[in-house]
Amino acid sequence: MLAGKYATQAEREHVRIVYGLDKPYYVQYANFLTNAVKGNFGKSYISQVDALDTILERFPATFELALSAIFISITGGVLLGVVVSIKPHGILSRLIMAGSLGGISIPTFFMGILWVMVFAVYLEWLPAFGRGDTVQLGSWRTGFLTLDGLKHFIMPALTLSGYQLAVLLRLTRAGMREVLSEEYIKTAWAKGLSPFKVIIKHALRNVLIPVVTIAGLSFGELIAFSIVTESIFQWPGMGNLLLISIFENDHPVIVTYIMLAAFIILSINIVVDMLYALLNPKIRYD
Repeated sequence: MLAGKYATQAEREHVRIVYGLDKPYYVQYANFLTNAVKGNFGKSYISQVDALDTILERFPATFELALSAIFISITGGVLLGVVVSIKPHGILSRLIMAGSLGGISIPTFFMGILWVMVFAVYLEWLPAFGRGDTVQLGSWRTGFLTLDGLKHFIMPALTLSGYQLAVLLRLTRAGMREVLSEEYIKTAWAKGLSPFKVIIKHALRNVLIPVVTIAGLSFGELIAFSIVTESIFQWPGMGNLLLISIFENDHPVIVTYIMLAAFIILSINIVVDMLYALLNPKIRYD
């Protein structure tokens, strides 16, 4: 493939030698591991540019999209979960729970298409694809600092956050309903504390550990696997790059992406473990 469809045998052998494909598999693997430790994952077969640099160039777009989505998920999920837990049998609570079921059930690609049809095609309020205008801040290119960039964020972020928002909502609701029936909450009410202190300070804080766990795992997944959403909205991020690389059999980029995704998810898990100590002093290490 690298030599070309009509390459001669000599040209193919030259490619094998250049890329080390003439060596035994265990030698190739050892060389790969040695280079990977140094941050060298090889060059893209298509662009002939360093694979890691190619992915990191797309990282800001994916990270900002995932950050927007997880912000919507946590804010909306926790807030709605608290509202539903306070009056679980109210009409509003039933409507919210029905909506959360839709958020879990509707596939991401279908949700994205619906957003495009409603807000881009029929109402013409939002742009249908792309990242919009961006601003360069050092080595980071951001879309948060322009109005056009913010408009381009709305539909992809809503699409990407739908499932996680519904999960966090139902998780918060279940935890809050359990905690609100505890004796120490009844004691807090009996002391005459304000509803804000009882619900937010005493009840919600004890519910946040599983919420933070799921949110942290979701954030890693949103960064690493937002492929469908980025494809629908032609978002110039890592997921879109991975899809193109799979179609073109660009193995260095694929392998680099997978290893970077694993590193991101593991790093976020460590941060989540550290957040446990802030939320619950009982599990702090001396």
